Amino acid sequence: MSLNNHLHITAGYKNDATFLKQCYYKQPFKLANITENKSDGLLRLMITSSSPGILSNDNYNIKIEIEENASILLTTQGYQRLFTMAGKASQSINVHLENNGSFTFLPHPNVPHASSNFASVNNIYLHKSHNLIWSEIITCGRKLSDEEFRFTKFQNVTNVYLNKKLAVKENVLLEPSKRNIHAIGQLEGYTHQSTLLFINDAIDIGKILEEGKELLSGIEGITFGISMLPVNGLIFRILGFKGEQLFNCTNKLASLIQQLSCKKLNAFVN
Repeated sequence: MSLNNHLHITAGYKNDATFLKQCYYKQPFKLANITENKSDGLLRLMITSSSPGILSNDNYNIKIEIEENASILLTTQGYQRLFTMAGKASQSINVHLENNGSFTFLPHPNVPHASSNFASVNNIYLHKSHNLIWSEIITCGRKLSDEEFRFTKFQNVTNVYLNKKLAVKENVLLEPSKRNIHAIGQLEGYTHQSTLLFINDAIDIGKILEEGKELLSGIEGITFGISMLPVNGLIFRILGFKGEQLFNCTNKLASLIQQLSCKKLNAFVN
């Protein structure tokens, strides 16, 4: 049995605060509002699921609309398990960020089980004034079950459009049976990878780069690289051996970026 799952979130802005204007979902999706400090204007949401993970032939569709001046921080309930599949599974996420909007997405790591086959496409549409933090973490699978890199395929394509024109394209493709996962240009001996995109039209990117480099340089057991994007933004790539460590690194990096961006998006990530 396969599932076609839908989640649609619309965030509005009124009286100096972001509010959940519309929410529609089908099982197993649910959405929790975990906002504690309502005075900072940021809406904090968590995607939850009654399913243990993504199964063969599942199709997940998520749409997020952030209206002018609204700010959302979206996270997930826990690790996303990609179970053993006879076929394949897919996911699409479409984000529309209006002028002066802000969106931060900090999901937990993906855990692909043996023979899983998963592909995701993310389309993010930005207008002139924007603040975007978008992250993804992929693990090698279940080490303790002797399933390290035994998945068939994991692919995650992220397209960022600025004023309807493609500005950034990020393609993470891992197929362990077809290419050496530890080769140069692949994971090079590491087992986990985190990617974080940051795009802001009005920030000093050089400052973010230096502060981010200093933060990550003080963390043991990882290696990282930082690249400038063709728009005013950066991509951080972190390699390590533990999903929880990379999740914490990503959250700390996102928190630092928000502080340096002079946004009122604080303290959900510590």
